[in-house]
Amino acid sequence: MATTTLPPGGPPASTTSKEQQPYVELGRKRHTGWKLLGVLVFWLVCYQLWKGEWTKALGFQDTTELHDKFNEARDWVQLEGQDNWFFGGVLGWIGDSLTSLVEFFQELISIPAFPRPVPEIGWLGVIAIAVWVTYVIAGVRSTILVTLAMLSFGVVGLWPDSMDTLIITLLSVVFCIVIGIPVGILMARNKVASAGITPVLDLMQTVPAFCYLAPLALFFGIGAGTAVILTFIYALPPVVRITEHGIRSVSSTTIEAAESMGLTRRQMLQQVQLPMAKRTIVVGINQCTMAALSMATIAALVNGPGLGKPVVAALQIQNVGAASVAGLAIVAMAIMLDRTTTAASERGANRGRSNVASVSGPGVMLSGVVLEHLPRWATEEAGKGQRRPRLTTAGRWLINGALFIPVVIAIVLSRQRVNLADFPDVSDTPVLKWFSGPELTKSINDFTDWFVSHVDSFTIALKDDVTNWILNPFQDLLAESPWWTMAIVLLAVAAILGGWRPTVITAVCLGIIYATGLWHDSMVTLSMTLIATALVMLIAVVLGVAMGRNRKADVSIRPFLDAFQTIPPFVYLVPALALFTASRFTAIVAAMAYAVPIATKLVADGIRGVSPTTVEAARANGATAWQMITKVQLPMSREALVLATNQGLLYVLSMVVIGGMVGGGSLGYIVVSGFSQVELFGKGLAAGIAIAAMGVMLDRIARYAAARYGR
Repeated sequence: MATTTLPPGGPPASTTSKEQQPYVELGRKRHTGWKLLGVLVFWLVCYQLWKGEWTKALGFQDTTELHDKFNEARDWVQLEGQDNWFFGGVLGWIGDSLTSLVEFFQELISIPAFPRPVPEIGWLGVIAIAVWVTYVIAGVRSTILVTLAMLSFGVVGLWPDSMDTLIITLLSVVFCIVIGIPVGILMARNKVASAGITPVLDLMQTVPAFCYLAPLALFFGIGAGTAVILTFIYALPPVVRITEHGIRSVSSTTIEAAESMGLTRRQMLQQVQLPMAKRTIVVGINQCTMAALSMATIAALVNGPGLGKPVVAALQIQNVGAASVAGLAIVAMAIMLDRTTTAASERGANRGRSNVASVSGPGVMLSGVVLEHLPRWATEEAGKGQRRPRLTTAGRWLINGALFIPVVIAIVLSRQRVNLADFPDVSDTPVLKWFSGPELTKSINDFTDWFVSHVDSFTIALKDDVTNWILNPFQDLLAESPWWTMAIVLLAVAAILGGWRPTVITAVCLGIIYATGLWHDSMVTLSMTLIATALVMLIAVVLGVAMGRNRKADVSIRPFLDAFQTIPPFVYLVPALALFTASRFTAIVAAMAYAVPIATKLVADGIRGVSPTTVEAARANGATAWQMITKVQLPMSREALVLATNQGLLYVLSMVVIGGMVGGGSLGYIVVSGFSQVELFGKGLAAGIAIAAMGVMLDRIARYAAARYGR
């Protein structure tokens, strides 16, 4: 990380220009600590004087005029919307079309296609297709992984739900690719478009996933079509942003060379920019796919089909075993999709310079025989240092076409035989029965009961101590302070940390939260978010410093962080519920598990980015390891720390809200209740709006603080 040395007192006043203004500001003493201390004193005094007054608390079943208007709007949409050109015409057509599309694919691979008692393509045919596609785009290792993952869905008895989740996810990803890649290209080639679209993407990525549920349910109803729309909206930003980055990252020298050859803009895009940005774009598709999968499971709350339904049903009755089985299937699907798209990215990048070893699987195992007997147009002469001829593109297609023959046979067999169409019950199979859904559920529940019985004294004590000594006092300080006191405190913090811009944004967001009538619940959610973020940063700094300073620690810890980042957020609720039962602390633990990986990686990168020259100079001056960390590396990693805090906040907020399903309460629970209780729909929609406003407020304060103090 580059550093700038300033002369004492900053640049001379006579030479100060706009370019030097940041250095002048940096040179001044902001007295940030004293200002924040003054805000804290004001806050505590107001809390002691007016505790419990003007808190805007609202009973759970109570509603405001705004909530009632939202209910009336829902009733109008349901009763009169069918005759409206927009709701019944445009939105109705979109929702119905997507629902029909999902149902088509469901009848194809997951549910009976009337009058057939089984799907059009049985499980054997589906696995064969998946294996062939994976082999073609990602190679043999990913093929083995996909085969095992697909088989596991059937073994645990969740084949139809798994296929439904895969349908929702892949349909959403296809729509994201079709729309997102052109938009990303437009943004990369047009600065005006980029400036206009970027704020929209910022908002889409800042708003927690739960906030999309109520408005989309209002506009499109509930069902499979809404699940696709919900997943598409949540998964679109990554592919757009990363496509823009990939196109912009093409070397300017390459662009100039292409322009000198007389290429048009279209030719430049097709022949230069897209090929050179291919790997980056595939990374964007990977991130889009993982976001889509995480949202496809949450879409169960709007009656979306898939694995989210058994998870929600199990959480509602606190059946840890059943929730774990469905959660493991989600994890297996996440790993399968993540590793496949990652391998496809690497394979595409290496294709042009690969030798015969890049042709995985049968092409390698049989290369000594197959390659020698392929037609001449299928191979090239062996290059220098190569033992065998190299496959051409036509040769690869020849092998892939030959391998598709058994796929066709598997499809035909799966249409003709019931046991190859419906995944067979393995509960009577000697070995596999231990991995069947009922047995696995029972085993997990038994293990959970045994484990919890041995650690519950510790976990319950930990939960009670943290709740009584940290969570309750801090929640009271935020939620029981007068609303105007909290508004002043948050505005003052925004002004001190970020300046006037985040202060204006904070004022708007606080106005929205106040208007929703859920101020008290918002402060409860905010208290949980801030505590979880503080704990996340404590863990992230410890692990990040260890990773940044020690290569062995990095190699040991990073695989766990990668694994935790692959797991969709829904799954974190299951072990947290098993260990701590339903409570606010359970939601905080799940949020910490979800947010720690990204924060830790950012801290580690910041520590690793400190100039080696600076580290050597400090070591030469006799700095101890503790002094090196606290006096050199952490201060010089300030930008990374603030960025880690920003990302940790957003991850925690999204997960704390989902934690409303396991006792988190406040806004998250109100959103969920809005779907189960008709009279609370308007309140649930208002809670979603409050969550969105809170997310934008926290994000902007953290971002501007990073820009201000990260220099």
